Amino acid sequence: MDAVYLQTNDAEKNEVVAFRRDADGKLSLLGTYPTEGRGTGKPHLASQSSVVVSGDRLLVVNAGSDDVTLFAIAADGLSLLDRAASGGTMPTSIAVRDASVFVLNAGGDPNVTGFTLDDASLTATRDTRSLPGSDPAQIGFTPEGETLIISDRANDALHAIPVAGGEAVRRPSSGATPYGFDFTPDGTLVVTEAFGGTVGAAAASSYAVGLEPISKSVANTRSEVCWAAVTNDGRYVFVTNFGDGSISSYAIGSDGSLSLVDAVAGSTTLGTKGVRDEALSSDGRFLYTLDADARKVFAFSVRDDGRLDPVGDFDGLPATAAGLAAV
Repeated sequence: MDAVYLQTNDAEKNEVVAFRRDADGKLSLLGTYPTEGRGTGKPHLASQSSVVVSGDRLLVVNAGSDDVTLFAIAADGLSLLDRAASGGTMPTSIAVRDASVFVLNAGGDPNVTGFTLDDASLTATRDTRSLPGSDPAQIGFTPEGETLIISDRANDALHAIPVAGGEAVRRPSSGATPYGFDFTPDGTLVVTEAFGGTVGAAAASSYAVGLEPISKSVANTRSEVCWAAVTNDGRYVFVTNFGDGSISSYAIGSDGSLSLVDAVAGSTTLGTKGVRDEALSSDGRFLYTLDADARKVFAFSVRDDGRLDPVGDFDGLPATAAGLAAV
């Protein structure tokens, strides 16, 4: 089913909001589905990959009740299968690859906790990795699945954790306040850099395997950059700029280098804060962005040359809405 999912992050009753995606990219409400957990009830949850899809399963963090909910995806909506303790405090991001799941717990003493995913349950393993002194934003698998990458805003660093065990590596990021990231199919890592929210200082950097820098802090002239989404062909990456409601586009060279294409490739409410999460549809044809301050999801069609065309928006969301996954 072609669909888009987000969470309400409500402090009393967190829910997943599901939209059906039409052939033209427009959305229609499919339904809302309780997670049986609680969100933080606060706007602007650091939430890239707080809602993720893996095949016919959907996982969502409940940052207020410190657990993770597993749903089955069907044509007529979602059905709850399981809910498991996250292994820490304030889970905000999930990495999933086949049956292997890792949850990033960003509160208290931050850590990464491992799980095994089967048809109907999420089972914690004994694999917990501590991240002392960090302020982590996102976790994700490298394309080959052997390493976990975590962005750390407190230390302006990137953590690389071997999935099979062994010593974690912490490398300095090219720029300050590394936030969201995504990979090209061949393994180039693109990381956004918010530079502490300094006006006009937003940037993105790229890294080769082993976190070796390629392009360092390529500025986009915008502010408070958040999330990154790489196109299926690995030629472009879109980044959302919370500070002014804009979406910037970069070209990715064959060597992994970045060059700014358009500082304002698209916008939600240009000049107004709010846009954060984003996700590309599985076929790569549409980009969806969540502007929680506007309480809307905005849709764009993606041209072959990386340009964006507005498709429409869906409103009526709570100001606490967070996370975004598209299939």
